[in-house]
Amino acid sequence: MHMTTQTEQILTLAQWLSPAYPVGAFAYSHGLEWAVESRQVTSSESLKAWLQTVLSHGAGQADALLLAAAYSAEDPTRADAIARAFAASAERLKETVLQGEAFTRATADIWGVTLPSLTYPVAVGHAARQQGLPLDLTLTMYLQAFLSNLAAAGMRLVPLGQTEGQSLIKALTPLCIEIAAKAEAGSLEDLSSTAFMADIAAMKHETQYSRIFRT
Repeated sequence: MHMTTQTEQILTLAQWLSPAYPVGAFAYSHGLEWAVESRQVTSSESLKAWLQTVLSHGAGQADALLLAAAYSAEDPTRADAIARAFAASAERLKETVLQGEAFTRATADIWGVTLPSLTYPVAVGHAARQQGLPLDLTLTMYLQAFLSNLAAAGMRLVPLGQTEGQSLIKALTPLCIEIAAKAEAGSLEDLSSTAFMADIAAMKHETQYSRIFRT
C-alpha cells in the first residue's frame, strides 16, 4: 500500500509515533531515572547534554541506522538480529523488544497487514516500507518521538516545567534532522555506541530500589 499524499504520510507517522499509540513508550526512561537519582542529571542544562549524547552517540543514532536498514531490506530478520545483539543491557533489550512487539501488534490489527515480532526501530522501518512512507520523514519523526519521550521523562524526574521541557525538544529537533540524514545515507557498517554513561545508567536501573519507569 502506498500513501497518496504527503499529508496522509505525515498523519500516519504522527499516529504511529504519538504517545497515544499503544506502544507504552511513556513507561521507559532509557536509564534516565537512575541518572537523575545519582545526580548525573539535575537541571535543564544537564538533561540537554544527556539527550544530545544519547541521540548523537547512543541509541538515537543506532536506532536510526537500524530503522533505515530494515526499511531498505525486504526481509528485516538480519537488522532485527543485530538490534537484539547490539542492546547494551538487559533493560535496553527489554525496552526495544517490548515496544517493538506492541507496535507490530497494534499496526497489524489497525492497518490489516502482516508484521513479524521485531525490535522497535526495525518494526517501524519495516512497517514504513510496507506502507510506502518516505524514509527521511520516518527517521526524523521517529527520532523526535524518541527525544520527546525522554524529555517528558526528564520533566517528571528532575523535575522541569513543561515550557522548559518543550524548549529542549525544540532546541534538539535540528539534531534529529541531522542524524536522520546521516542514517539515510549510512549502513549497518556505521553502527556504534559511545554513550557509555547512558549504558551504565540502564544497567544500574535494573537494581534501582525505588523507581517509576520500567527502564
